[in-house]
Parts: sequence; C-alpha cells; structure tokens
Amino acid sequence: MFQQIFNIQLIYWPETICLEVYEINKRTSLLAKLYIPLPNNTELKSKTALEYVEFSSDELVIPEYGEVGSNVPFVLEGSGTEELCLFTSGKLSYSLSWALDENGIPLTPMSQSLRSAYCSVLKNVDARGVPGIPWLINTQKLFEWANEVKIDPNNPEYSDLMEFIMYMKHKGKDIPKYFRLEQLQDEFNFVSEEEMKKSKRFQLLQLRNSGQLDVFPLQQIPLYDREIPDSVFQECESQIEKDVSFSDVNSITAQRINSANFLKKMRKLIMKRIVKVSKFNLSDIVADYEEIVSASQLTDVVCKLVERRRKLKPQRKERKKVAAQTICDGDIKILIRILRAYNIPCRKTTVNRALDVPTYLTSSTSRLRRKETIKSVASDEILNEDTVHPFVEVSFQNTAYQTSTANGSHPCWNEEIKVDFISPAHDYSFSSLSKIKDNIYINIFDEMIIEKHEDHCFRNYSGHSYIRNNWLGSIVFPFSALLQQSEINGTFQVNIPPILLGYTWSKTYMSPKEDYNGQNLKECTFLNIFATIEPQISYVTCNPELDKFSDQIDVLYRAQIFKKSCKAIFPNRRIITTVFNDDGKQILVTRYIKALNPPQQLLDMFLHDSNATLDLIAHFVSLIPVMPDTLDENDGFDIWMTSERCINLAIGNKEEHAILLCNFFLYFGKKALVLLGTSMLEGHMAYVLTHETDEYLLWNPLTGQCHKQFDPFCPLQSVDCLFDDGNVWFNIQQNNTPMAVYFDYSKESFWKQLLPKNVQGTQAQSIQPEEIIYSDTNKSVVDDLKNRIERTLKCKIMEWRPKQPTRWNRQCTSVLRQILPRLELGTGSFVSSEEESEFDRLLQFYWIAGFPIQMPYTDIQSIVDAVYQTGIHSSEFPHTEFALAVYIHPYPNNILSVWVYLASLTRQQ
Repeated sequence: MFQQIFNIQLIYWPETICLEVYEINKRTSLLAKLYIPLPNNTELKSKTALEYVEFSSDELVIPEYGEVGSNVPFVLEGSGTEELCLFTSGKLSYSLSWALDENGIPLTPMSQSLRSAYCSVLKNVDARGVPGIPWLINTQKLFEWANEVKIDPNNPEYSDLMEFIMYMKHKGKDIPKYFRLEQLQDEFNFVSEEEMKKSKRFQLLQLRNSGQLDVFPLQQIPLYDREIPDSVFQECESQIEKDVSFSDVNSITAQRINSANFLKKMRKLIMKRIVKVSKFNLSDIVADYEEIVSASQLTDVVCKLVERRRKLKPQRKERKKVAAQTICDGDIKILIRILRAYNIPCRKTTVNRALDVPTYLTSSTSRLRRKETIKSVASDEILNEDTVHPFVEVSFQNTAYQTSTANGSHPCWNEEIKVDFISPAHDYSFSSLSKIKDNIYINIFDEMIIEKHEDHCFRNYSGHSYIRNNWLGSIVFPFSALLQQSEINGTFQVNIPPILLGYTWSKTYMSPKEDYNGQNLKECTFLNIFATIEPQISYVTCNPELDKFSDQIDVLYRAQIFKKSCKAIFPNRRIITTVFNDDGKQILVTRYIKALNPPQQLLDMFLHDSNATLDLIAHFVSLIPVMPDTLDENDGFDIWMTSERCINLAIGNKEEHAILLCNFFLYFGKKALVLLGTSMLEGHMAYVLTHETDEYLLWNPLTGQCHKQFDPFCPLQSVDCLFDDGNVWFNIQQNNTPMAVYFDYSKESFWKQLLPKNVQGTQAQSIQPEEIIYSDTNKSVVDDLKNRIERTLKCKIMEWRPKQPTRWNRQCTSVLRQILPRLELGTGSFVSSEEESEFDRLLQFYWIAGFPIQMPYTDIQSIVDAVYQTGIHSSEFPHTEFALAVYIHPYPNNILSVWVYLASLTRQQ
C-alpha cells in the first residue's frame, strides 16, 4: 500500500495523465504504464471515490526454485500437453479530483478549445477583414469587430471564436494588462518566485554575480540551504549599510569609509583583470604526508622503525600542517602561554597626603629618540613602594581570559590559555581566515583590593572588600600575524602609556644594560609569551601569470626568473620584484622609490634638530590608517598605490607606508631602502633601512619607532629582501636575523641582485609624482570630531556601568585637557606649576589612577574598543568619579593624531 497524495499544478489542459509502475530490486525496471482519464469539473476533492485500473507486464522472469515465473510457458499438471503463460498483473486503486481555491472554485486549467482558439480563429476567419492582429491583445476591438461583422453564433465554423469571446467577456476583469515574452516559462518554473527569493543559495548566487560577496569569491557555493550560515548575509547587509550614506557622520569619518570602499572596489576590478593560477601542494591534499627528497632522509625514515621509543634527549619536531578543507567548528584553538614579566610599574605612596602631589610614571618609549628632561612632579617625597599584584588578560573577539594574580614587579605565571575560535562564516579555508581583522589583546592589570565600609556595601556583594583592576599596558598583534607564522615566541616590550598616575618605576630593578636607542631599560616593561594556532593550517600558493599588457616585458621576465631562483634557495623568505599599480599594470617595485617632499608643517617644527624632524616624519606616516592585506595571495598578487594617492586617500597597506617613509627620507638625502621581512607581532612586514655614519637603523612605518640593528627587542625577526630606486637585492645569507645580517648589499656573496649594472640605468622612470601637494585640515571639522568622540566615549562608559551611577569630575577633566597637547610633541614638562597645584588639591580628597592613549584616527569604533580594553569602567566602588579628555592634533590631508586621557578618582574614606 502506497497511500500517498501527489499535488500537480496544471497550467494547460493535458491530454492524459500517465502513471508508471516500477519494480525495485537490485535494479529498477518499468512494469507498466497506466493512462488515467481526466476528471470532470464536478469531480472535487470532497466527492471523490476510489477507482480501479488493472495492469499487466510482459517482462520475462525466469524461475529459479520451482516457481512459474512470468511470461514463461509451462505445462499445468493434469492438463496434458496444454501450455500456459502467466504475466505479472495487478490492480491499482486511485482517486483523481480537482482542488479548490480560496473561493471554492475548482483549480482547472484553461480549456483545450480555448487554447486552440488562437490558431483556429486565424484559419477560419478571413484575416484581411480583421482590423489588424492587435485584436488578439485588445479585446475591446475584437468585440467591436464581431458586432460589425455580425457573426452567426450557430455557425460551426465560428464556434471556437464565439466560445473565446464568451470566455473573454466572463473573465475580462481578471486578465492582466500585460503580455509575456516567454508564455511557456511557467511550465519550466520548478518553484514559485516567493520560494526562489527565500532560497539562500539563490541569494548567494545573486550577490556573487553582482560582486558584493566576499565569503565565496573563488569557490563553489553549497548546494543545500542548510550548509549556508546566516552570518554570511549579515556581513553583506552590514557592508551594504556602510555603503549607503554617511550623512550622520563626520566628514573625516566619511572620507575614511569612502577610501576603504574605493580601494576594495579598485582591487576587485584589478583581480578580475588578472588571471591567477592556483596550484595545490601534495600536503594540501594528503593529510598524513611526509616528503622524502634525499637518500639521507630515506635512511632516517628507515632507522625510525628500530629506534628507541623513549629518548633521554627528545628533539623538537615541526608540526604537520592540516589542510583547511578538513577543519570544522571546534577543531581550531589559539594557545597562548604567559611565562613571565619584567619591571612592571608598582604603586607609589607619599609621605603626607595633605602635601601630596600627582604621581606620574613617565615612560621613555616615546617615538622621539632624543632625550628630553621631563620634570618629575614629586619624586623626592617617595617614602616606599607598595607592592603590585599583576595579572594578564587575553582578549579576542569580545571574549576575555585571564591568568592568576601574582605579586611583585617581576612575576612568573607560566600559565597556558586556550582561546576558543569559531570562524564567522564557519568557513575555515585560508582565504576566509585571512579576512579576519580582529586583534589579540594581551593586557596587564594591577589588582587592587580595598576594604569596604558596611554602609557602602551593595547587596550583591557578600565580602568586605572590593576589587579594582588598573590597566598598566598591553601587547597587541593581529590574528593574521599568528596565521602567517607557526608561532609567536619571545620577550616583547609592553606598550606603556607615557604617563601613569599613581605608579612609578621600581627602584630596585637592575637592568642588564642600556638600550641602543638611548632608552633606559629601567623604564621599560617586558612580557615573555608564546602563542600558536593548533593545528597549524596550510594554504594554497598562487602563481600569477605575467601581465601581457605591461611594459618592459623583458625586465618582467627577468624579475620572474629571479624570484623563482631565489625561492629555490630559500623558499620561506619573502621577495617581491613586481607588483600591479592602481591601473592594473605590472611594474617593477623600483619604480615606486623616489624622493618626495613631506608636509611643510613638519619641516618648520624643528628647524635645528634633524633627528627630531625625522622622528616627527616617521610619526606622521604611522598616523595614516593601515588597510590589512589578504594572506591567501602569498606575496604573488600585490597591488600598490602611489605615495600621492596614499596621502590623498589617507589609507595604505604596510608596503605603501614603508615606501612613503622611504621617499620622505630620500628627500633629506638619507641613504634609505625598503626592507621586506617578517615581524614577530605583525607577520609579513615592510621596514625602512637607513644607513648612518657607523650604524644601520630600522624604522617601523606603522608605529614610527626606530630600532638599531643590534636592538635585542626589535620585533623584526627576519631580513629577506631590499629594494630602492635602482635594484632589488635578495638576502642569501644563512642567518637572516637583523643582528646577524651583513647589510652591505654590494657583496654578491651575501646579496643576490636582480638587475646587473649595465641594465640599471635603462629602466623606466618612476611612477611617483614630482611633488606632493598637501591640503590643510579644517579645524572646525576636527573640533566637531573631537566633541563627537568625547560624547560617544561618555555614553559608552555609562552604558558599560548599568548598575552604578557614573559621575564626571570637571576639575580633573580641565587639567587633563591642558596636559594632552604637550604629549603630542613630547617636549618640555608635561605639567605646569598651575596644573600641579590643581592636582595637589584633588589628591587631598581622591586617589587618582589614569593614563593617556594615543592612536591614529580610523573611526570612532576603534577608539571605543581601545578604551574598553583598559577596563577603567569596571570599578564597582561607590563614589567613584571619572575624568575624560580628548585632544586631536591635526596634520595635513585629514591625518589626525587622537589622544584620550582617562582617569578614575576614588574618594578617600
């Protein structure tokens, strides 16, 4: 028994309905076809009765175990020689009826006679007497023509026409006033338009066709809707909302958003123009894979079979990479081990609270390499140093993990934190993971435990003390840097604010030696960490074809061969010889290097101090927002803008920042080159190398910091490639760490050059302009942006404290506003005598803890995220007041330096 109901929508009246009976065994075979007559219009669903139809099949079934079979003659016992032949037969019971619509009318199709009326009328009626073919569309003209001709309704030749006229008069009001180009399209529609619009797969296909889809750009879209997450559409909707309008935002913010959208669209157009050939490695396809390339390696593999399992001296083995297509949710984890810290600032106490003055922690990690005598406010009144109780908090994608609380300025944790990770689109391919722009924050806090008074205790708290966490500093690195490398391991300098209220440096810390940059290691904090992704993910290497529309084809071929030969020697080192410009043409990287003028405002600031001017220019370049690169291209598909466009759009990638800084240094006559390598905290990185009289300096264009070659705390861990306006050099030295590299690129035994000397002078001219014209930044727009940031931060801090009131101290805020402008240039004393007296009055009633934050302006949300990471809003003690000051230092072309000073004031009990 089947007992199944099938709903069939009929657009036109069919001739018959055919039922096919199949037998399913090891294979499917057709037994019979049953043709069922169509029901009358009165055969409705509520009045149906079962009908029966018999069928038989002449399929041959040979008997095996004494059966009679089918369509096989046999002799019946007792009948003599008479042969019989039986067939597979059966009886099918069914009911066939019409369904009803909402008004109770049978859902029958147009009659067959009406369907043939279009053809039969033209045959039976003289077409020359008809007023044009449009009467088939305009029914009113058809009615008028029929009245004029006076057609006999009883004439059988015109029966089809009269039936059609009667039908049109009856259904005339329901006929739409349009015609279809494809009248039979309805028969090929498998689903309705509403169901088609609800299909996730169809929506993704439409988005990909329109170029708005970034999740599945070069891969197949899943077949089933259940395999497509809803987060894909949320990302597209959020991107569309950003592109709609910017009427409610500041003009500088709108420029940042427009620049980012312009670059995305420009790079998409260039990507469509360039044909890329992706080649999978064997390790990307085979999960358990170990390549054997030499006889000695084969001997080692054989010896592993008889070696001892438990070694007294185990050796570290490189982890095997896992193909991204084999990973699902829950398989990836970020492992971060916090080992220990050095020289964490400790709390500061004074002799007499009535004579107390603000206690500052001045950090020497400023971008300026020159030493300035910074006035200490109350350094002589220190009696002793309170202990500090630090702990480390790891934050990623709005999820925080923390270590236990230690004691002292040199704590040791040795704790491992496992950070759960789920891809936003549940897509773990390398191209999808590379689009994650989230940062991993490692913050250091000081846990303060202060006794509570009973009348101030909240009902929610059962203890007699409350905890407040004071932010001391942080280390930030993008998720992409961890994705590029197998691990991040080392001792890194913590970003400490230039001023920390309530803290001082330890007087008992004995630093090993002075830093080579002139910084005092006694005023620096370091953290030893280890971070990795488990398991390690492999990715596809792309080999782009040579652009046939580029000029200098012979030089480009030489560059392509040069890159392949360098990769054969050191496959893990970076080298870029050719890139695509913003017009989509492939050119040499040397054409981007040219001396360019920096803003005149920067040149006039320190007329008699060239080192200070260079530091200021590096700081100016670091204020340009950075657009992260996608990692799946593997250095094979790079698009670089000119320095002029980078300045005008106020955005650029890492290499464009380095090129801009190098061109500015060339303007001063410096011997500068662009250095390509790998940074421990930033992944693939581009630095600027300058040669002074007796030393080499490494400039980080993203932070503005300068490191000497032998700086042990320089984050750059590999020196792979150099290029200037004349040539490209690849490092062929065995050790590529900055301390061990010999930077004299004229030595062919250390550096392999792209162009010989006889070719260097014949290359094309630079694509950079002769001069960059800068525009002044509108100060009224900057003031409006400052007010927007201040209002937004105040609203956010109150939103983050839903259970306690948020009070603002105006007196402290006014003092902080006067301090911030001095922090931008870092010259002279940060605090004047009048501000000291103001703080003196405040410290008679409050214990103040605070710090300034400096960052380039990208958008307001990035500033909100930075303030949230400090956790200054988490104080639960009653009568806590806050102070907030915002200062924006404008530079030409809407490049801004944002300072936010935060302070919390706890009233003394």
